[in-house]
Amino acid sequence: MEAKAIGKTIRIAPRKVRLVVDLIRGKNVKEAQAILMFTPRGASPVIAKVLDSAIANATHNLNLNPENLFVKEVWANESITMKRMLPRAKGSGHLIRKRTSHITVVVAERE
Repeated sequence: MEAKAIGKTIRIAPRKVRLVVDLIRGKNVKEAQAILMFTPRGASPVIAKVLDSAIANATHNLNLNPENLFVKEVWANESITMKRMLPRAKGSGHLIRKRTSHITVVVAERE
C-alpha cells in the first residue's frame, strides 16, 4: 500500500526543488524528515510539509504504521510560469520568469 501527497504551484523553481528531493528518495520517513530539517535550502520546509501530509494520508486513510514507511517516490515537476517585465534602457523591457513547481511524495510500507 502506498499513500501520496501533492503540493501544487509551489513558488520555488523546480530545478532548485530537485536538488533537495534527490536527497530523500528511498530513505526511511524519519531519516528523510531529519535530512530536510537540517538542509539549508529554501525548498526544504515545503518538501517537509508535503512529506508530513503523505505520512498523515498513509496513517489515517490506509491505517499504515508510520514507523515502517519509506519514501518510495518523490519528484518535482514544472508548474505554471508567471511572467513579469523588467524595464530596461530606451523603453524596452526584459521578461522575468517566476517559475513554480508541483511536488509529489509517495510513501509506502517496507516489506
